[in-house]
Amino acid sequence: MNLLIKSARITDPNSTFNQQIADILIENGVITQIAQSIQSNFEVFDATNKIVTPGFFDLNCNIGELGLETKEDIQSGSKAAAAGGFTGLALMPNTQPPVHSKSEVEFIFNKSRGNLVDIFPLGTISHKCEGKDMAEMYDMHQSGAKAFTDGKYPVQDAGLMERAMLYAQGFEGLVFSYPEDKAIAGKAKVHEGEISTLLGMKGIPALAEELMIARDLYLAEYTGSKIHFSTLSTRRSVDLVRQAKAKGLKVTCDVAAHHLVLTHADLLGFDSQYKVKPPLRTDDDVAALITGLNDGTIDAIVSQHTPHEIEFKDVEFEVAEFGMIGLQTALSLTLQSGLSVDTLVQKLAVGPRRILNLNVPFIAEGQQANLVVFDAKQEWTYTKQNNQSKSYNSPFIDKQLTGKVLLTCNNNQVFKS
Repeated sequence: MNLLIKSARITDPNSTFNQQIADILIENGVITQIAQSIQSNFEVFDATNKIVTPGFFDLNCNIGELGLETKEDIQSGSKAAAAGGFTGLALMPNTQPPVHSKSEVEFIFNKSRGNLVDIFPLGTISHKCEGKDMAEMYDMHQSGAKAFTDGKYPVQDAGLMERAMLYAQGFEGLVFSYPEDKAIAGKAKVHEGEISTLLGMKGIPALAEELMIARDLYLAEYTGSKIHFSTLSTRRSVDLVRQAKAKGLKVTCDVAAHHLVLTHADLLGFDSQYKVKPPLRTDDDVAALITGLNDGTIDAIVSQHTPHEIEFKDVEFEVAEFGMIGLQTALSLTLQSGLSVDTLVQKLAVGPRRILNLNVPFIAEGQQANLVVFDAKQEWTYTKQNNQSKSYNSPFIDKQLTGKVLLTCNNNQVFKS
């Protein structure tokens, strides 16, 4: 892949060209020259008034493969990722079968070899995601699993979580916690508050999340282990992590992009496309999440891409599945939240890779071209036609958004939106 990107504003905290407007020459997938003006016979991409950053990385992506390919497979998920500016994905393991042994890890690596988008399967904490017996974590680590989580299934057994943390220490593994106390959350579908009362539905208290965060922070402190919390959604959750970091605990966390712009008030129309978990919370919670991103408490933004066939979403709210697709809208929602482009790069490109101890790409001569070009001000409409996912369960379909990915490069390949 040979390409000349003209007049782009480079936004990369690890690059000596940060905040400069320059041309970028890419030959066979490698950045060979960065200068104010470059002449070449290569294909030219005009990036005037556009921004180029390292490619984004998603820590929380659900792709149906293995077993649920009608929702999403690696090929379609990779296209959606590239269209959203993501050059790397960490795949949740709660598939059918779950990714709970080295054979599943190796299958996903082999299936995704040669992609524009780098795929990293996460392994389960427990066998079959049942929360009873520990999975083959070391074998999965040896095969390339970067971290361990039961995905959408919170680990209820404190003893199992403690053992997983201690065991992972032996090989520098990382345990993800999806914080929800199921005994408190019960079978409720929405956030507990005035909106749940208006809807006539049982609510999930913020306490269900916060209690589990408190538990796992105590376990992390007791064991001296690393812990990562997936998809924080409440003010108190952010406060708990902030306090833990101040104490020196080895804790990181992320937030889903849709939790930065949507609240439980969006549920008043009973639209099941807004049904997600953790549930949409309050304006106060949204403000706390954005503050947490700005002050460094929250380390990453994720898409929490969760595809479903129409029969799982186009039904009554009570019986609809949780989740929305989010790879192609993550950039727009992050910009809509008011975060600066510098913070966006830190939370979408740099922070996620550091959490998994992966090499962080940067824009410099001699480096592989792992980058995304986007227009932070371009308005566009997300439609079923330009949606690259197999599924289209998103409340943003047919909505106008601001912030458009134009070009994604990685692994000597290019995707143009």
